[in-house]
Amino acid sequence: MTSAAATGSKVTYTSANVDWEVFHRQFDEALRGVRAQLGRDYPLYIGGEAVTSSAPPFVHTSPIDRDVLLGRFASALPPEVDRAVAAARGAQRGWAHQPWRARVALLRRAAGLIRERKFALAAIMSLEVGKSRLESMGDAEEAADLVDYYCQQVEDANGFVRQMAAVTPVERNTDVLRPYGVFACIAPFNFPLALSTGMSAAALVAGNAVVYKPAEETPWTGLKLYEVYRDAGLAPGVFNYLPGAGDVAGEALWRHSGVDGVVFTGSKAVGMRIHQGLARDWIKPCLLEMGGKNAAIVLDSADLDAAAEGVMRSAFGLQNQKCSATSRVYVHQRVARPFVDKLVERTRAMKVGDPTERDVAFGPVINAAAVERFRRAVARARREGKVVFGGQQLSDGLFDQGHFVAPTIAELPLS
Repeated sequence: MTSAAATGSKVTYTSANVDWEVFHRQFDEALRGVRAQLGRDYPLYIGGEAVTSSAPPFVHTSPIDRDVLLGRFASALPPEVDRAVAAARGAQRGWAHQPWRARVALLRRAAGLIRERKFALAAIMSLEVGKSRLESMGDAEEAADLVDYYCQQVEDANGFVRQMAAVTPVERNTDVLRPYGVFACIAPFNFPLALSTGMSAAALVAGNAVVYKPAEETPWTGLKLYEVYRDAGLAPGVFNYLPGAGDVAGEALWRHSGVDGVVFTGSKAVGMRIHQGLARDWIKPCLLEMGGKNAAIVLDSADLDAAAEGVMRSAFGLQNQKCSATSRVYVHQRVARPFVDKLVERTRAMKVGDPTERDVAFGPVINAAAVERFRRAVARARREGKVVFGGQQLSDGLFDQGHFVAPTIAELPLS
């Protein structure tokens, strides 16, 4: 397979038809390019202009190695939120009046740019979030796919313009869905490109403007999404990049009177507060994704090797920091012991370390708070059941530099 062919191939979270030697060579090349950019200063982008903030910049380090400075990112305060919302409102009318086919064409260009840049985007996510090479490339591929999906939705619905039946010969009735206004898009850290792209592309292709706040832990990936939209030809102000603290910039953004709707992915506590506080004077669109528990059931008729492999891969992808990760397994009592043995065997064989390296499947958790949540969960598992594998924070060498915990399996009672 040639290098060009490898670029055109597709990697998902679970499977790929790709020459892995070529893939890793291209990833290594992208990683060298990304590391050459470490330690720079980055502004906000509002109305197409680089904007500074009076707040101290966010000193952004890698969860793999806290001594690795990824960059210093401007942190938005309420005045920058005001300015971003005003810029979005000013730009939205012109964008909304673009023919829907023109909006679709521009968004499809953005999808193409994501695919062209996918190795660099994946390398950034690996450093910034601690994703393995497979996970980070899957994130980049999904981002482009989500843009295409929403574009296809608009095309299939003919721009959401539909002729309706007429009761009399002199009437003409048309059902039209029009752009709504300005949406706040508040994204999570665990799929920093895919979910940021999905929520923003859906709003944009429908003719809305966006004020986008990436997760505090992923401003670099968020900046690269801004650059994709800019380079695809999106007019200044239609998409504004506003990194900052959730309890400052995020709170000011969703509460802003100039915001017409909110898309949020994150914790239940924050999502419910947004839902309860958003529609103060009138109903506003509020799209929330607040996580979940992905359970697996293993019956006594199951192929235990396949079940253990599937559970291991799902449970420990991105160190179990996603709602799609298997976090609990219900196993028929007749096969419980051999299943657990097989699951432990496969988990023990999994390579833990720097996820930017090839063949490493399990990297760090995102930050010190995640390590502390892990400790509390393990302590509870020991009180209520038995830890059969893992259960400790990792130390020595690289592990002392980052936020590393062991992949952990516990047996707990049903009630």
